Amino acid sequence: MNSEFLTALNEIEKEKNISKDILLDAIDAALVSAYKRNYNTNQNNVIVNIDRENGSVKVFVSKEVVETVEDALCQISLDDAKKISGTYEIGDVVNIEDTPAAFGRIAAQTAKQVVLQRIKEAERNLIFDEFSEKEHKVVIGTIQRIEKKNIYLDIGKTEAYLAPGEQVPGEVYDFHKRLKVYVTEVKRTTKGPVVNVSRTRPALVAKLFAEEIPEIADGVVEVKSVSREAGSRTKIAVWSNDKNVDAIGACIGAKGTRVQNVVDELGGEKIDIVRYSEDPAEFIRASLNPAEVVSLEVNVEEKEAHVIVPFHQLSLAIGKEGQNARLAARLTGYKIDIKSDAE
Repeated sequence: MNSEFLTALNEIEKEKNISKDILLDAIDAALVSAYKRNYNTNQNNVIVNIDRENGSVKVFVSKEVVETVEDALCQISLDDAKKISGTYEIGDVVNIEDTPAAFGRIAAQTAKQVVLQRIKEAERNLIFDEFSEKEHKVVIGTIQRIEKKNIYLDIGKTEAYLAPGEQVPGEVYDFHKRLKVYVTEVKRTTKGPVVNVSRTRPALVAKLFAEEIPEIADGVVEVKSVSREAGSRTKIAVWSNDKNVDAIGACIGAKGTRVQNVVDELGGEKIDIVRYSEDPAEFIRASLNPAEVVSLEVNVEEKEAHVIVPFHQLSLAIGKEGQNARLAARLTGYKIDIKSDAE
């Protein structure tokens, strides 16, 4: 502990944005614990002082001035106190230096440990702050570890965790594969921030469209809702705030390039782009695409719809294992009952 150490703290303060005073206060507290541990004492009246100018370390024991000493560890007689300074009176506190000869080495080791720990904490906090701003956004990661079914991706200054439940069924995850993932949560832990990500959330599709389509990023076209069965099919409802801009056309792009880029990122997942309408009947009709709707009745209060489709399109409207009807219901927020005109 010397002036060079203090100079190093000044540099750390500038580079790591950690207050020198906070570091010194933390070192003070750590040195008290080190003193008690190394010199086998549980005294609560130990004070360690680091000279802020030259870095020297001194240990003091605080003792109360009393008429009759009953506990020599924390009390000092008035006569002995006056030998130190004639100004002391009963009830005053005297700080008596009790710096062990070998304490300098202990102090240096302890200070180093404290500083390294605080730097690590500061770096973790910076990483947490950076990635907490990316919560509910898309980041690009590279698979660096696969432990059983748990996947860990390198996303820059830290790694992201892709849990089995957030992985797309049937999607292949190989080492060094680059993926776009949706950040669901950033948590503080004792080992640093944990970034949880997903490949299955409907929000991932919405964010990928926003990345690919300038009209969505600019707010001209809005994504109103998304329903998804990851790895199989997604329905996305879009709306244009500009009568001169076709929402579906903007999402498809020239020769389908825009939507195809999203499909490719999702490993070939099918995407139905639906025109949103504030009229529930029109929205439900569009959501059942590609099936043709003969007629429908909507109960707005009960959030229910009864739909009639041509007999030959009943299976198309319902979809394989009910998928088309299920996705349409999630997209619109309505319970949809589908029957054929023959029924």
